[in-house]
Amino acid sequence: MLKAAPPPGSRFKGYESFVVQNLVFRPHVTRYRRERWRTPDGHTITAALPAGVDGHFGPELRRFILAQHHQGQVTVARLLAQLRAIGIDVSKRQIMRLLIEGQEGFIDEARDVLRAGLIDAAWISVDDTGARHKAANGVCTQIGNDHFTWFGTTASESRLNFLDLLRAGHTDYVINAAALTYMRGRGLTGPVIGALAEQVDTHFATPMAWQAHLARLGITSRVLRVDTSRVPGGGAVLQLIQDPVRIATEGALWGSVKAHGFLPETVILSDDAGQFDVGRHALCWVHAERLVQRLDTFTAMHRTAQDHIRGLIWWFYSDLKAYRIDPTPRRRSEMRTRFDRIFRRCTGFTTLDRLLKRLHANKDELLMLLDRPEIPLHTNGSENDIRCQVTKRKISGGTRSNAGRDCRDAFLSLAKTCAKLHVSFWQYLGNRLAVPASDDVPLLPELVTSRCRAA
Repeated sequence: MLKAAPPPGSRFKGYESFVVQNLVFRPHVTRYRRERWRTPDGHTITAALPAGVDGHFGPELRRFILAQHHQGQVTVARLLAQLRAIGIDVSKRQIMRLLIEGQEGFIDEARDVLRAGLIDAAWISVDDTGARHKAANGVCTQIGNDHFTWFGTTASESRLNFLDLLRAGHTDYVINAAALTYMRGRGLTGPVIGALAEQVDTHFATPMAWQAHLARLGITSRVLRVDTSRVPGGGAVLQLIQDPVRIATEGALWGSVKAHGFLPETVILSDDAGQFDVGRHALCWVHAERLVQRLDTFTAMHRTAQDHIRGLIWWFYSDLKAYRIDPTPRRRSEMRTRFDRIFRRCTGFTTLDRLLKRLHANKDELLMLLDRPEIPLHTNGSENDIRCQVTKRKISGGTRSNAGRDCRDAFLSLAKTCAKLHVSFWQYLGNRLAVPASDDVPLLPELVTSRCRAA
């Protein structure tokens, strides 16, 4: 309470509040003197540390380091300089240990967030970006929706790697009805499918067990074949033969996804990258229109045709947004008819006409919204989510160990999920690290499940 110096005769009119926020930021070092006793039989007994003391760095400091590095995108070098300036006696190696060692609980919770989303989400959107790991180029894949986000880094952006991520930590391969349907849809030959379907063994716990099973059945990879029968004069044409091992493995991975209850009726929304084309698949309208926008035009007729088609597409897009709010069978039929009129046009601009024909071939995926109005029209959410990985790559480069890679992906996943669930990441870290007087934060997978079911 602050006193004033009023002149004589003044009347007291109460108080006026004035709030000033500040931050107390200083090291707090505790030195424990632990009794040591030598027992008659020669053993040494040392007094136990108080509850919550784990190592030479307290939970509040560990929370600060994790929040600064993952949420604040502060590099280890700058974090070291910052802590030493405050008065913390710490080395760069010790900071790395605090960031990586003993984080299995966070990694498991991030994995369980993915599992909850894959089981209960009506839709998920996916995207990927480059990532460096062990001095090699890789790919970081984002999976999420309005209630959760998960990141996973793999060596490449193949469909095999994407299906592996969709298993959410499981390592088994399963031959079931879903796996066989997948193989038929990818054009795997009947004898190979029959050989896999006739076997008693349908569950394989490890990649080695699965590869051994394929070897016993005589299913091997094929390479490019030289075919000279079609070329006059004996010229050779390389014709790609489908790899049965790859397709069978993709099918077994998809069988594992379904066996664990993931993606029951879930729609996967993507930007038309081939590796994401699995299950119920929908396409982003923004990326589809971008193909038209980026066409090179050389004449006034080309530019006029391009502008006209873009106008029709954005008009159709705005009506799709209105349809999401009030879907009816009549409007659904009208939208399908309008789609055909737009993408079956002949503009005279050859490149544009070919593109329209290609987009029309994706009609079912572009119009998935008509049957599932809850899914979005674009993958903007995924692109926004994955920016933190892009920022991390630009600031910190790549990771050197598998543990470092897993921690980076897990903590960025948890931070993004907390933001979507309106949970403070700072409070979340405090609760999980047992910071005294920290607020209670429920398990994130349980929150994801409840939000997805209520959506």
